[in-house]
Amino acid sequence: MSPEMNLDKIVLLDVAANGVATATLNRPEIGNAYNLEMLQQIISGLEQLAGDPAVRCLVIRGAGRHFQAGADINWLNEAGKYPPEQALAASMTTVRALALLNEFPKPTIAMVHGACFGGGVGVVCCADVALATPDSLFGITEVRVGTAPTPISTHLVNAIGLRQTRRYAITGERFDAAEACRIGLVHEVVEADAVEARLAEVIDAILLGGPSAIATIKNAILADNGLTLSASQIKLMAFEHNRARSSAEAQEGTGAFREKRKPGWYRPG
Repeated sequence: MSPEMNLDKIVLLDVAANGVATATLNRPEIGNAYNLEMLQQIISGLEQLAGDPAVRCLVIRGAGRHFQAGADINWLNEAGKYPPEQALAASMTTVRALALLNEFPKPTIAMVHGACFGGGVGVVCCADVALATPDSLFGITEVRVGTAPTPISTHLVNAIGLRQTRRYAITGERFDAAEACRIGLVHEVVEADAVEARLAEVIDAILLGGPSAIATIKNAILADNGLTLSASQIKLMAFEHNRARSSAEAQEGTGAFREKRKPGWYRPG
């Protein structure tokens, strides 16, 4: 790994001799939850790797026990109090990071284990191939803290369809790896002791394909079907995300999460 690719250890980047790049989300003490710095480093890393002709594919991993547990709740609460211009810029960064991953010109593989919530589900939706171990647990959980999964909403519908998105984004229910496979969020569920071998097989299949042909295929699949985000769509998604995150409801939701209590809007039957 070259020093410039270490990115201060929040997102670790490595490129092997065969052109296989690995991006490891590296905040294991909080389930690799993302904050503004992680998002900025994801953007920087994707731009760097996209322009490197030696890179053939990208594997995305999470350090420690979990793949990616969504937003850092402390940062989410802090961002909800930003001045308007700064708050909107933070939402733009969130939307842009996912858009860049979705439209990355080389094959991407998500290796899911442990928790995969909120933005982590968005990452999986934007990957070309997703493998999960049986211990994986998923959830589109933003609604539970009074926010909305706007930055990943389009990617959710494109990956798992309107019906499943409506259910899981509205209820915030958690679901296991088998259900994730059933609804098309992940392609395969592979035992932990066999998943690296399966990854090697998928990578070998990718390396057998022509790099330019793969880039053309990815662009055609997305662009020709209207599945890329325009500048106006990115702005709208960022505006909606910022509005939800800055609301009094979001402040109550994130506060309740930190205090390990039910939010004020909860009225059990």
